[in-house]
Amino acid sequence: MAALLALAGCAAPYSGAEAVSSLSLSSREQAMAAEATVTKRPLRLPQPEAAGDGIALTPHMAELRDALLELSPTVDPQEAARAAEMAFTYSGALKRAYAVEHGPLWHNTLVNAGQKPRGLCWHWAQDMQARLEGAGFETLEVHRAIANSENIRLEHSTAILSAKGAPYTSGIVVDPWRNSGALFWAPVLEDARYVWRPRDEVLAQRRVEG
Repeated sequence: MAALLALAGCAAPYSGAEAVSSLSLSSREQAMAAEATVTKRPLRLPQPEAAGDGIALTPHMAELRDALLELSPTVDPQEAARAAEMAFTYSGALKRAYAVEHGPLWHNTLVNAGQKPRGLCWHWAQDMQARLEGAGFETLEVHRAIANSENIRLEHSTAILSAKGAPYTSGIVVDPWRNSGALFWAPVLEDARYVWRPRDEVLAQRRVEG
């Protein structure tokens, strides 16, 4: 049982930089996310179309767009629409690329056992962060956060969207992992399952503690 729990964990290997798959990302996105090792086989992801003028959003996308607009009057409506569309469609693209067929914990087990190429929570967070940052938003900011950092079996990672210059706590969690590629989103302080800390803060603490 302990071995299975260990395999189900999704903590990143913090001995170095997080691994990056060979996604078909732009050179800018690769530069932002390029941090080291490659998964066992390359992943080929389609680039989602960004929502612009005249592109209709689904009701779920529109709800996220409206939540992003409520973050601050400085958030541009078109950027909010693009970010919402991107978060949903890229979650689906990652699910296909990661070959997700089961719930998140079982998929973690398969990844850690070498039977799936990618799909731990920090993979989702890293790839979502790279995609959103690659969009070059001027009124939105992308953050990374970690929850349960004191327990490697329960640790979780996510990307967060906030208004430009605003703290991550004021933002919105965009987390495809917990529903196996169906995007979960919620305001950071209203996420009932996790208490989030900035990723940089967690890593700094680990460096101090050795």
